[in-house]
Amino acid sequence: MTLWLSVIGIGEDGLSGLSNASCKLVETAEILIGGKRHLEMVQDFPGEKLTWRTPLSDTIADITSYRGKRVCILATGDPMWFGIGVTLGRNFSVDEMMIVPALSAFSMAAAQLGWSLDKTETITLHGRPLSNLARHLYPNANWMILSENGKTPAIVANWLCERGFGESEITVLEHLGGERQRIRTSVTANFALDDIADLNTIAVRCVAGENAIWQAQTPGLLDDEFVHDGQLTKREVRAATLAALNPYSGALLWDIGAGCGSVAIEWMRAAKGARAIAIESSDKRVTMIAQNAEKFGVSDIKIIHGLAPQNLPDGTPDAVFVGGGITNTALCDHAWKALRPGGRLVANVVTIEGEARLHDLQKTHGGELVRIAVSRLGPIGGLHAWKPLMQVTQWQVTKPYEAST
Repeated sequence: MTLWLSVIGIGEDGLSGLSNASCKLVETAEILIGGKRHLEMVQDFPGEKLTWRTPLSDTIADITSYRGKRVCILATGDPMWFGIGVTLGRNFSVDEMMIVPALSAFSMAAAQLGWSLDKTETITLHGRPLSNLARHLYPNANWMILSENGKTPAIVANWLCERGFGESEITVLEHLGGERQRIRTSVTANFALDDIADLNTIAVRCVAGENAIWQAQTPGLLDDEFVHDGQLTKREVRAATLAALNPYSGALLWDIGAGCGSVAIEWMRAAKGARAIAIESSDKRVTMIAQNAEKFGVSDIKIIHGLAPQNLPDGTPDAVFVGGGITNTALCDHAWKALRPGGRLVANVVTIEGEARLHDLQKTHGGELVRIAVSRLGPIGGLHAWKPLMQVTQWQVTKPYEAST
């Protein structure tokens, strides 16, 4: 396939920082696309200039209509790191594109501060909710953040203070690599930096105070941290369930009968880029899922309000968790057929009828049946005794590659 779409990473130094080959791609393009700041760097371009439109899909449609012409896109830094290159890769074949990255803001900031990027959480708040910070918050974490604009550093500082991380060190790096480069540092509790450029990167060393609020990175968050009405997979069982589901980067989970969404939310937190769709019929619990997703920093969870299997999505999940409705034969059949070969299905039940259904499913599809019994210490009068939770029977199975139904 002919290369017709070039994506050129560009820094604060403009065209002077590009290689001769990249400059030639810009000069010989028929259509040049970028933000206003980027297009102003190319003053004498004879062809058509196009700025990004809102929604972005409109510009993607424009680019598609130009297929076969020489199209050049200017992007900030590395287009494949929270950049437009990722979006373009979902819409065009790599055989059609040439992507030439420049130094990313993260690389330049790390070089200025002497940080190790492989030990740093890299985050973007450009077009993303502030709540996404929650999944990266823990004592001694190092953050690199791409800002939305000049107001973002103060917003981040205030967010950290609200969670007891007021002694954290926050550094704002503006116009990295250019003549207007400026680097300033403050403590979040006393943040008073002003006149911050919209083009800035934030570096944070997270310092937890005595009453800091943060959640563990491993599955098994405390039950009371979730908004719930009692319909939630308890902490110990949830941790075992996540282990059985085997989350990994990029994998998609269907959480059927999601309740307050605890399993789907912990799935997304367990592996970078893990995705989840929570299916729940209760209005009240759908609201709880949204509230919990916001709290735990996984606002990109997809929530479907409706009964299963009627409202199960299209597509092929990598894992399925059935937290409710296992006795519905149509639901199980649909979920099993949709599950990709090699994918995991886990179902939890507490009733005799549910156990009977799991036994039938295990005879048909194989897998393993496990009974999980948990007791917690509690008071009885002036003494203490073990109080058992309801026993959970769990079916966990890997769909064989030869299975088609």
